[in-house]
Amino acid sequence: MPLRALLIAATLLTPVTAAAQNVAGPYLAARIAGFGNDYDAAADYYATLLRADNVPADVLESALVVYGALGRFDEGVTFADRMTLAGGPSRFATGIRMVDALLNERYDRASALLLDGDGVGGALLDGMLDGWLAVAQGDPDAADERFDALAETPSYASFARQQQAYALALAGEYAAADDILAGRTHGPLPANVRAVEAHAQILAELDRPDDALELLEEIAAQANNPVLRDMQARLEAGEEIGWDFITTPREGLAEAYFTLAAILAGETSPTFTLVNAQAAAALRPDHVDALVLIGGLFDEQEQYDLADAVLGRVPADHPSFFGAEIERAEVLLASDREDAAVEVLRSLSRAHPDEIVVWTALGDALRRLDRFALAADAYDQAVELLEEPGPRDWFLFYARAIARERMGRFDQAEPDFRRALELNPEQPLVLNYLGYSLVEARRDLDEALGMIERAVEARPDDGFITDSLGWVLYRLGRYEEAVAPMERAVQLEPLDPIINDHFGDVLWTVGREREARFQWRRALSLDPEEDEVARIRRKLDVGLDVVLAEEAAEDEAGDDGAATE
Repeated sequence: MPLRALLIAATLLTPVTAAAQNVAGPYLAARIAGFGNDYDAAADYYATLLRADNVPADVLESALVVYGALGRFDEGVTFADRMTLAGGPSRFATGIRMVDALLNERYDRASALLLDGDGVGGALLDGMLDGWLAVAQGDPDAADERFDALAETPSYASFARQQQAYALALAGEYAAADDILAGRTHGPLPANVRAVEAHAQILAELDRPDDALELLEEIAAQANNPVLRDMQARLEAGEEIGWDFITTPREGLAEAYFTLAAILAGETSPTFTLVNAQAAAALRPDHVDALVLIGGLFDEQEQYDLADAVLGRVPADHPSFFGAEIERAEVLLASDREDAAVEVLRSLSRAHPDEIVVWTALGDALRRLDRFALAADAYDQAVELLEEPGPRDWFLFYARAIARERMGRFDQAEPDFRRALELNPEQPLVLNYLGYSLVEARRDLDEALGMIERAVEARPDDGFITDSLGWVLYRLGRYEEAVAPMERAVQLEPLDPIINDHFGDVLWTVGREREARFQWRRALSLDPEEDEVARIRRKLDVGLDVVLAEEAAEDEAGDDGAATE
């Protein structure tokens, strides 16, 4: 949208009160920044607004959201106080005050806020906070009662019981905590990674390392989590595992906020999720899961500098470090800092040379940057680390095959494609890529057709796979049959230059020359690869038949030259 139109749209959305108080200029700028999720810029504009007198409550409310999303609660509380003076009641303002009170360990003030009006964050969060505040105030019996009360709402019960178990473990009552998490006290609880981490630590504290290992092995089949893998390895090595999941009431309060953020992730506004995750990270700066969640949310909103900064806070000695660094490299790639992204992954591969996922991530990044030889080298390292390739390892062989094929080494790529199919026989991406490569190599066309037909059956709405079907039929000389799949491929991927070019070739072979020229012109308008531009233009000048004859003559001349040598 042109800037002028954007400004007009923002003006229409500006509350009358904001314009009336002569703060419309900075407010418009803040709103525009907010529409683009540019939280830093919006916060700067709102800071300017705060210096004005009589700022309306609705403007202050918007500022609160931005400062909460940035985790700048100490500054946000200033806006909340201004809202009170402006006469604007707001649960969001109360929520900001709550985080500020918890950060300053003003627990009596926090309890009062829960009782004030409608609470701070809804019944679930308020109930969890209420329980942990009782712990912070040295009243474990009250904490139990409050978690019990929260659990009376069926949809909140599992979260209430997990928090209750954590509080018991913090008090050293490991057996009671185990009874809750094992389902003996209140019935089975749904498993999640953090609850399993806590339960394994509790079992270790109860001198039951074998039970802890059994629990971790059971969840490993469902969740490939680095923290749980690290704990499993330490237990297998005979190391002692202590309770450090929650070591203070403040960390328990942080867990309440993170629990809500994890529930909300992907289900509601990313900004609202951010505020709760930021609260968790503010209360517990080493809450790595919160940092990773915040980084991912910033990445989704294309706030790459913010994502880079928060992911960079994950400690290098934490089991999730290399996962966070891989995510940070993705952020750098998305923001066109290609060399920085590669260096992050290369540094990671030096620090964690035995991690398959690190070498795979490096290979993926290099492949996306068309550095295919380097990508193949990285994939080689990953393959060497595989002890016994399983079905989920198909992608590694597939990715290495692509790198080798793009290097012009199909003789090396083909075995990898076929190995990927051995591991995952009906994987449509592999079937399509290998089938298409065989078509381009003009060999084993019947096998290629069978592969691509299976791929189309698995993904009938994939334009690229449908294009492959049309193209293999074209290569087989079944021109009339090729028209329908090529036409559908163009419908599915109308902006792809290769598919439009292919459709033009098929149309030409069935005598629809005017339509063929239209498709070739369309392909040219869609920014094809440089080496394809000249060929398409030549087809427009002389037609496909002449171009194919010229290429055949060049191939024959090349073969004769090779024979002479």
